[in-house]
Amino acid sequence: MQTLDQLDVNGKRVLVRVDYNVPLKDGVVQDDTRVTASLPTLQKLLSRGASLVLMSHLGRPKNGPEEKYSLRPVADVLEKALKRDVRFIGSLPSSEETLREVQALQPGEVALLENVRFEPGEEKNDPELSGKLARLGDAFVLDAFGSAHRAHASVSGVAERLPHAAGLLLQREVDALSRLLSDPARPYVVIIGGAKVSDKIKVIENLLPKVDRMLIGGGMMFTFLKAQGGQIGNSLVEEDQVAYAGQLLSQYGDKLMLPTDAVAADNFAADARTQVVPAGRIPDGWMGLDIGPETQRAYADALKGARTVFWNGPMGVFEFPAFAAGTNAVAQAVADLGDGAYTVVGGGDSVSAINKSGQAEKVSHISTGGGASLELLEGQKLPGVEAMK
Repeated sequence: MQTLDQLDVNGKRVLVRVDYNVPLKDGVVQDDTRVTASLPTLQKLLSRGASLVLMSHLGRPKNGPEEKYSLRPVADVLEKALKRDVRFIGSLPSSEETLREVQALQPGEVALLENVRFEPGEEKNDPELSGKLARLGDAFVLDAFGSAHRAHASVSGVAERLPHAAGLLLQREVDALSRLLSDPARPYVVIIGGAKVSDKIKVIENLLPKVDRMLIGGGMMFTFLKAQGGQIGNSLVEEDQVAYAGQLLSQYGDKLMLPTDAVAADNFAADARTQVVPAGRIPDGWMGLDIGPETQRAYADALKGARTVFWNGPMGVFEFPAFAAGTNAVAQAVADLGDGAYTVVGGGDSVSAINKSGQAEKVSHISTGGGASLELLEGQKLPGVEAMK
């Protein structure tokens, strides 16, 4: 990929696609991880005499501008993090008003545009919109790894029209995840959780031949357990994936590790009654919501001595304290590997889980891109990454 060092930005206006798709509640940013992750790129560009025009999406607005998806609250957070004024431009990014405002920027000044998904042509990669966005800068930097798997106007469309380079975050993400695919240090252990097998089919298929062990948790474990003939009560199951799970177990049974016990609940609630039961014998009327203590110890043992680890997806419904122990145990086991292992955590829920566990600083790399991380690990080419070459 073209790097920042290859891009002439002195005295130029640089259009930067960032990923500020942050969680908001009542107009307040709840987690600024993605904002702070963009700072190294922004600071490097500013130190080289550029002015910055930042664009991002937020949420999934359906019918043009919606106040609840405005990026205005993010401007305040960015201003504090960057320690300099940030001008928020509330008109549509493609408008003449926005063009006039950014043309007035001086070197060292920063503007944040309104949500680019307020533009109807953004997700269609509309050429006309790409052209209007390209007018806003003399050069383009893509630093939104979380959007690099989208062929959108603000991602690949603009890159076709301006001198461009990958930001430091994008470059770091691609380098970090590529290490999981190319000659990883062994033993190599992958932990896959989350709700559905169908969401992770391709990454499981692509990684299984490469790993030494794959530990399964989360709601998807019950699809595998049912494929083994287990009784799963009211636990989450994808009936259309049971046969496929059975095929994986037949082909890779020596690598796949399933829970032996589970924390079951009488309903899906934070205050539900709970009991620890064998994972393949969930009572009727009960549902498994976390891996059990025996599995926690087994998974921690399986991780000991690992030299490469990738973790995607929580082990249970960690949002409820009663069902967070499995996820926290895995987080601790990954953190305990220390500098002797290369450890990567990817996916929104996994990142939230590692942050909540207090172990984030002990992980080699935390990926900011959920879908993009998985698609790269599936072996797919990402439109944003290809556009930077």
